Amino acid sequence: MPKLITDVALRKAKPQDKPYKIAVSNGLYLLVNPIGSKLWRWKYRVAGKEKLLALGSYPVVSLQDARQRHEEARRLLAQGEDPSERRRAEKAARVQAEAIASDTFERVARDWMAYREAKGDTAETTAAKDRWRLEAYLFPHIGQRPITEITAIELRDVLRKAEEAGKRETASRAKITAGQVFRWAVLEGRTHSDITSSLRRLFTTPKPTHRATITDPKKIGELLRAIEGFSGQPVTQAALELAPLVFVRPGELRKAEWSEFDLNAAMWRIPGERMKMKAPHLVPLSSQAVEILRDLHGLTGHGHYVFPGVRTASRPMSENTINAALRRLGYATDEMTGHGFRSMAATRLNEMGWNADAIERQLAHAESNKVRGAYTHAAQYLEERKRMMQGWADYLAGLKAGGKVVPIKRKKG
Repeated sequence: MPKLITDVALRKAKPQDKPYKIAVSNGLYLLVNPIGSKLWRWKYRVAGKEKLLALGSYPVVSLQDARQRHEEARRLLAQGEDPSERRRAEKAARVQAEAIASDTFERVARDWMAYREAKGDTAETTAAKDRWRLEAYLFPHIGQRPITEITAIELRDVLRKAEEAGKRETASRAKITAGQVFRWAVLEGRTHSDITSSLRRLFTTPKPTHRATITDPKKIGELLRAIEGFSGQPVTQAALELAPLVFVRPGELRKAEWSEFDLNAAMWRIPGERMKMKAPHLVPLSSQAVEILRDLHGLTGHGHYVFPGVRTASRPMSENTINAALRRLGYATDEMTGHGFRSMAATRLNEMGWNADAIERQLAHAESNKVRGAYTHAAQYLEERKRMMQGWADYLAGLKAGGKVVPIKRKKG
């Protein structure tokens, strides 16, 4: 007759040089380790394969408790379910539930931002604006809420606060950013649905307004003369002088690096990662543009950026510098902006008869058919663009001089 196991016997069991087992019944035993730990184990078989199930440690789990756990496991096995697999599934579900509960909207949103940054396919300006909208308008209200618990009505009420404060476009764009976070979270298994789909007809983006620009030749001449008389920082003046000659986007201009320029070849090669469309761009430089850059090289050529910041050369010029300089020259926000130099060139060059496709390529607009390779795209109409950029610079020089200007059109044939 097998010896009856009691709690007293288990408590008195002493560790030995090697681990040993105290059998209880039907494969249940207590494993006594040399370090003194006593662990409940059950040895069983599934489809002929031997398996081991941990049932806790003694005396935290008493003999009676161990017998009860053992019986529950045997019942599962009799029903055709592997107790070890059942426990593994329950643990995984518990871990997932805890992870989901700890996934606040802010935590998921910041992970999404880090994911986009690692991919490197989002413009720095776009990423910065998304971060600002999240931190200023969404995190303060729903940032600490589990993302799975946020409802469409809750998000609607948050966005409505911005809209009622007169920030309709901000509310619309915050909804778009929130939607990107939710859709990414769905694909990552961190929430169940994109709740912003219910807000589709709410917080629509207002119709875009055209950026202020000057296209009247006489007023362009006045602007160029005002820039020539600018009394601020020489680097800022050089940026103002170069802007109409190259008409790139303000961010592309202020972040220009000396390594991108070949002044002998009169060419500026902007790498794709700095372009809005993520494709490299070529900017033929007129003789006037080269002269401005050669003069500027004596001031900033020893550094990284063509237009370094005022406070530190390790960072580019502030994005507000050009617009602030225009205000200083007396041009209001509804009269002229840094981005307006692009519209100025596009309008006048088209009116002067230059090839519309060459103008579009020089503006670095996306190619409609999306077929051509990036470098092929960058070099399209290049010879014609070189003539156009020099012709444009000569035209602006005539306007600045205040004389009668004959528009320089492209050569036929």
